[in-house]
Amino acid sequence: MNPNIGNKIKQLREEHQLSLAELAANASIYPMQLEKIESGEIQPTMAIMVRISRALGTRLGTILDGEEHYEPVVQLSTDRTPSINLVESENLGSHLRFSALAQNKTDRNMEPFFINVSYCPTGDLPSHHEGEEFLYVLEGSVQLLYGQETYTLEKGDSIYYDSIVPHNLTTLAEGETAKVLAVTYTPF
Repeated sequence: MNPNIGNKIKQLREEHQLSLAELAANASIYPMQLEKIESGEIQPTMAIMVRISRALGTRLGTILDGEEHYEPVVQLSTDRTPSINLVESENLGSHLRFSALAQNKTDRNMEPFFINVSYCPTGDLPSHHEGEEFLYVLEGSVQLLYGQETYTLEKGDSIYYDSIVPHNLTTLAEGETAKVLAVTYTPF
């Protein structure tokens, strides 16, 4: 995890004059879990990041923001690094590696990510959080478990869905990888 995310959460919590226990209660997570997120010991799930941002009364992007830019933010492919390694669900490990594509853009309403997808065994709990997601497969093949349905997407395919419905993204077999452009929207 980018330790700046934990630092940013702590900074925002202190600016809102909330104790660690208060923010944890408002975000429906354990105080020890929040403490480990703030210290950079553990990676928050996307769902937990959404709950923390809502409990702080701020956009998810505010937590992910680096330096502030009011002009367009250019992200060169040669400069892309896995700046944010979130996991979609605590039970899924880190088979999804997120690289933020606009973390320095202020006042954004969308969160674009480049995701490196690896195989995740079935049976793991899917993620769900408020908002919407758009996925576009750049390379390889992925399988999206969405509610009770399963969708297989190949290079060039896309899907747009409500992320409140439990979902899980994986490749089709162990050893396979895929690259996906994801754009998420989380209502404030």
